[in-house]
Amino acid sequence: MDSQRRVFSGMRPVGRLHLGHYLGVLKSWGRLQHEYDCYFCIADWHALISYPDRASINADDALEMAIDWLAAGVSPSSAVLFIQSQVPEHAELHLLLSALCPEGWLERVPAYREAHAERHQQGIDSYGFLGYPLLQAADILLYRAGVVPVGADQLPSLELARDVARRFNHLFGREADFEAKAEAAIRKLGKKTSRLYISLRKAYQEQGDLEALNTARALLKEQTTITLGDQERLWGYLEGTGKVVLPEPQPLLGKTPRITGLDGSRMAEAAGNAIYLRDTPQQIEDKIRRMPTDPARVHRQDPGEPTRCPVWSLHQANSDEAVCRWAEQGCRSAGIGCLECKAPLIEAIKAELAPLQERAQDYEQNPDLVRSILSEGAERARDEARETLAEVRRAMGLHYR
Repeated sequence: MDSQRRVFSGMRPVGRLHLGHYLGVLKSWGRLQHEYDCYFCIADWHALISYPDRASINADDALEMAIDWLAAGVSPSSAVLFIQSQVPEHAELHLLLSALCPEGWLERVPAYREAHAERHQQGIDSYGFLGYPLLQAADILLYRAGVVPVGADQLPSLELARDVARRFNHLFGREADFEAKAEAAIRKLGKKTSRLYISLRKAYQEQGDLEALNTARALLKEQTTITLGDQERLWGYLEGTGKVVLPEPQPLLGKTPRITGLDGSRMAEAAGNAIYLRDTPQQIEDKIRRMPTDPARVHRQDPGEPTRCPVWSLHQANSDEAVCRWAEQGCRSAGIGCLECKAPLIEAIKAELAPLQERAQDYEQNPDLVRSILSEGAERARDEARETLAEVRRAMGLHYR
């Protein structure tokens, strides 16, 4: 398995999905599933940890999320869709990694620091919340995903996953005869390839030549004469570490714009400012028509400033270039009124969501099909998870016979 071709991502089932989820995440998943080996997780344990004041998780939320994913074009034939708690290996890897993850690493994650004081005052702080970033790391490392699509605000959490993988490989990737096995693996490459690998390794370790490192990595990916275990040893030997049991995941930063809600702040269900994926055409129209606009435009003939108007932000995310130019110029010149400006935006969002809503109706009418997709996805995910855990247990000395 080439970790650099494996993607992992997920969402917490804590409410209805909205336009921000679709434009910010789901559309990119639809592209990634044709370029990578993708695992998409409905993270119900994360939802339980995030909202400990809830008595339980609503199973219908997970089903509704799966319907939205499928309706948005995420395909079970191209990606693995599953519910986190149906793959208990997530919990086991989380426990094993907790043995080597310092508490200070968790406390320095910005999302934890920002929420800790508030949750403590409310009396809902928990051990699970402290370990939340480590469970995220376990989710990713369990599938040996080398690529994780994230926003800039999620980079610190992914950095923790890299730190944990690096520490694990340093502590447990050192086989007793690691160097001998690595040297034997080099010989299996053949004379020409062996010499090239050795020279690239020397250039990286002695001169810090990153281009040599990347060339050597690409070289190893092409080899068909060595086992996966030997390939992992040579990766570690190349970088001066031990066997790479858990690859370090790298971020895949998208160019998705910040999706503005109906009130101008970030779109979120909790803020009550969202356009939901399964809102009816009339609901979409009513919501956008009631949106506030530039407060400086008191009268129809007053010129406006689009950057002060949340409608303009939605135009940028949903309308084509010609409509955006028309709206911007018309606003600044008072050539169009606010309701006139909103009309093409309403039609653009309706047109974008119409095929999704049609597909969603088919899945709503066949919930057993959705459950079957999630069940099959969980089995596929467990197959991969068991392989990773077997390697982890073996490395940690927990492989009993």
